[in-house]
Amino acid sequence: MQGKLEVLIAGGGVAGLEAAFALHAFAADLTTVTVLSPDSGFVYRPLAVREPFTAQRAQHYALADVLRDAGAELVTDAFRWLDAPTQTVHTRNGRQLGYDALLLALGARTRPLFKHATTIQSGRLNAHLRELLAELESGALRRLVAIIPSRAGWPLPLYELVLLLNSDARGRHSELEITVASAEESPLAVFGTPATDAVARLLSSEGIQTLMSVSSEVPEPGVVSLRPGTTTLEADRIIALPQFYGPSTPGVPKRARGGFIAVDPYCRVRGIPNVYAAGDVTDSPVKFGAVAELQAAIAARSIARAAGAPLELARFSPIVHGALLGGSRPLYLSAHLIGHHCHRSTVSDIAPAPLEPKPGGGWLRRYLHARQQAPAT
Repeated sequence: MQGKLEVLIAGGGVAGLEAAFALHAFAADLTTVTVLSPDSGFVYRPLAVREPFTAQRAQHYALADVLRDAGAELVTDAFRWLDAPTQTVHTRNGRQLGYDALLLALGARTRPLFKHATTIQSGRLNAHLRELLAELESGALRRLVAIIPSRAGWPLPLYELVLLLNSDARGRHSELEITVASAEESPLAVFGTPATDAVARLLSSEGIQTLMSVSSEVPEPGVVSLRPGTTTLEADRIIALPQFYGPSTPGVPKRARGGFIAVDPYCRVRGIPNVYAAGDVTDSPVKFGAVAELQAAIAARSIARAAGAPLELARFSPIVHGALLGGSRPLYLSAHLIGHHCHRSTVSDIAPAPLEPKPGGGWLRRYLHARQQAPAT
């Protein structure tokens, strides 16, 4: 093809940045990359759940600086609508951005479901956790109910949170009764039977009660009603994960429940040419950084091939890993997902060797690691 392929990435989160770095590695001489994002900063939160219990902190970066290192340009604005026939993205501030290939990495929106519960939002996670720890220390928190609704995206942080709170209470010799009420069939069901059985045993051994396959309502402060049945729980504090749903994307076909974008195994948006999607905006049932990273690498590979790079296409078939802390020993979980189901899973209390994501992913993580290891100037 003549000239460089003009690539527009809508979204400056994990998926968008991973795709930018992957394109720089796969096809720097064949593409020009522009990233459209309403934010000027990027926060990397791999340890956000554990921050109040450790000295480690989420990392903050200037988005323009990161993208410059990825060979990409930042446009600070927001996606408004897509004119697919003319291959043009219209922005909130009236810009019209043309493209040869478009990657939608807009993330998902979250919706608090309960007026009388604290919704755990990723951007305020540390504040929520510090409040719980303060209440535990003061003796105001003795009964906690944690709710996992349907379409919660990635429930592992909530399980880790209650285990860490439980461990902290035990260290203080404080009484804390914890109940997890989840729409899942079993704890961390996404990881399959061997892993979920191990998680259930861990929660039971720690004295944490689990109520599975239930729909929760919070009709008034301190009260949780469960369905099916007529079970009612009382609590000093009720916390809940939000429900995920897709962002507004006029002009983009929506063929999945919850307003998410359906993609094929190569992360191409179904029903529209030259448009790809990666991360939480897609219909993948798992809303998790590692899945977003893999989808972005696959989409970037497809785009680079379209630009003329000598690459084979790769299919989306993720292996999801998780570490669950808070018990006497960590649990390390892995699951191979096919579609919306777990094909096989493993669980161990021994940390596995680091695994490189496939195909050729992990560009963003390697870049951030190198920045953290670089000597201060």
